[in-house]
This record gives sequence, structure tokens and C-alpha cells, in this order.
Amino acid sequence: MKPVWKVSMAAVLLGGAVWVGSLVNLTAEGAGVGSQPGTADDPVVTKSYVDQQIQKALQGGTVTAPSATPPVATTAPSASVPPVASTPNESVIVDVKPGQTLIASAGAEFIVRAGKAVIFSEDANGVADLTDGVDLANGVAATSNHLLSFPRNGRGIKVQEGQTLGLVVMVRGGYTLK
Repeated sequence: MKPVWKVSMAAVLLGGAVWVGSLVNLTAEGAGVGSQPGTADDPVVTKSYVDQQIQKALQGGTVTAPSATPPVATTAPSASVPPVASTPNESVIVDVKPGQTLIASAGAEFIVRAGKAVIFSEDANGVADLTDGVDLANGVAATSNHLLSFPRNGRGIKVQEGQTLGLVVMVRGGYTLK
């Protein structure tokens, strides 16, 4: 038989652990009312509501969510009218064919998603590769999936010589396709 003091000590320790655990649980982050599903801070929506909003957005209707912006109709870029992103944080996908040059407006940002691109610049200065933290001069290859910043007008990217496939570029800011 076990001594009585060992059994008593085990019962006291177990009771103390349960008591401390209940105190810690009350002060745990996320136990507040504001994070409960169904409140204004965390609304609950049904799958049918989400599907309905997606269908409205795809059909060109407006989304009724308070923070959503209406969908923007996308058209193929025209050489005569340079498309401009409607908001500073909006990105558009541009296809650049061999022989074409994608010229950025001042402050624009490009990410080459597919294809082999080279930097185009009319002056001695180049384009900032923000991913590597280097300046890329005219004719230097632009690495895919790197964020390129164009500080002035007249600089851009084009398809590398000898490539038969074009580029897929994610653009934020103004641009012209020549």
C-alpha cells in the first residue's frame, strides 16, 4: 500500500494544476466576445451568399460587401491608349509579344511572371531590381518573379533576342505597350 502522504500530495498537486489551468484559460487571448463567430467583428456568411457574390462579380454586377470595389472591365491593351491601373495597388497582367516593348510610367512596378525579359532604357541609368537590391542597366536580363521599379518614364522591358515566346508581366502603375 502507498503511504497516505503520497496520495494526498498527488491530489493537492492535481487540484492546483486544474485551478491554475482555469485561471490561464480565462485570460487566454481569443477568449473575448469580439472574436466569437457571428459578431460584427467576425461575421458569419453562408456558402450560398459567397457563391451569389462571386456570380455577381463575374457577370459584371457590383458586389454588395461594404469594403469591396466594383469590378473593373479588362480589355486588351492598345498601343494608342496606354491603360493605367485604376488604383495604386491594382495589378494588371500584360502579355508582351516578341518585338514589343513594355514602357513604364514613372513609379510603375513590373514583375516578369513568364518568359525571358531584358531591360530597356534610353539613358545610362537603369531599373531598380528591388528583390536583389541592384540597378539593372539597358540590355541586362531581368530575373523572373523579381519586383522591378521604374523611377522615370521611358524605361521598360522587352522580350530577350532569339526568344519565340512572349512575356507575361504583372504591372502596377501606368504603362505603354509599343
